[in-house]
Amino acid sequence: MREETRRSKVDVDRKTAQAVGAGILHWYEEVKRDLPWRRTRDPYKIWVSEVMLQQTRVETVIPYWNRFIELFPTIEQLAEAPEPNVLKAWEGLGYYSRVRNLQKGAQVVRDKFGGRVPDTLDEISTLPGVGPYTAGAILSIAYDVDVPAVDGNVFRVLSRIFLIEEDIMKPKTRRTFESLAEFLIPPGRAASFNQGLMELGATICIPKNPRCHACPVQAKCRAQEEGIQEQLPIKEKKKPPRPVDMTAALLRDGDRVLIRRRPESGLLAGMWEFPGGERLDGMTLEESLTAHLRDAFGVQANPSSLFAQVQHTFSHLQWDMRVYECALTAGQVREQEDVKWVAISDLSTYTFPVAHGKVVKELSGLV
Repeated sequence: MREETRRSKVDVDRKTAQAVGAGILHWYEEVKRDLPWRRTRDPYKIWVSEVMLQQTRVETVIPYWNRFIELFPTIEQLAEAPEPNVLKAWEGLGYYSRVRNLQKGAQVVRDKFGGRVPDTLDEISTLPGVGPYTAGAILSIAYDVDVPAVDGNVFRVLSRIFLIEEDIMKPKTRRTFESLAEFLIPPGRAASFNQGLMELGATICIPKNPRCHACPVQAKCRAQEEGIQEQLPIKEKKKPPRPVDMTAALLRDGDRVLIRRRPESGLLAGMWEFPGGERLDGMTLEESLTAHLRDAFGVQANPSSLFAQVQHTFSHLQWDMRVYECALTAGQVREQEDVKWVAISDLSTYTFPVAHGKVVKELSGLV
């Protein structure tokens, strides 16, 4: 967007906008962290980093990104890779719909855009899983297009600098922030400015005990001036995750254990797990597990002892999973495409959700 046509929904004059933009740019160029995805302008590699960084800390992402790019160095190789291999490379990051959409997006880029990530907002926004933030991040960082990239860090920084006391969970408020962020971009410097805003939120303008003394735009921060910086941004509280009692069975055949693959849709789709499920109404955990095994495999299996207790929290659920050693007393479980007896030493080649992965680690320690 041409500078003279830019407008912000927040009352900010051009002089203030220029001062904030210049302050953040100068600070970022001086102190920016040396992150591997900042050493490239390849839109595919930047796309991978942005997807990984959603709801995941930078320190956690670095080794995953390095390994993922080593395994799938081009968008064509990701598009053509078997999904189990892609899921395995993502194992431990969680939120697996992210990587499924990433691979689907890579396939769309290969088939529709000739293997080149689109450089326009309209086209890139058609890719699976690419919302306003991801689109803005790729376009600005890889192509230097003057578009905003508003994530949680940017919400926090801008709400404090300009004292915006509106609920950031509302779509109208998001549009307000996007308008303001675009207004602030120094022409032709979107890549550094957007990353600078995010860096400021990640390292200085943090949620609690912000380091205001080190902020390059402290003199312009209205929230800090009024002493209410820690009260911003305004965000409607989410409902706490719903607690769920889960069971899982450790069925053995010599040095092998039974695993199955989850359905291709729904939570943790297509991943492997130890058989079991949610505690059934009116039943104990042991009774529920017996019922799950009977319904799934037509066998009678009695839980004999507790092997492990594992907790894992999703955005909307909190699993409390008890894993029982079980003995088959009637019937046999035959292998199928989605049901396998696997040597404990080979479990690491399968992709498990985090909760079941903890059980794999405990089992592996016994071998």
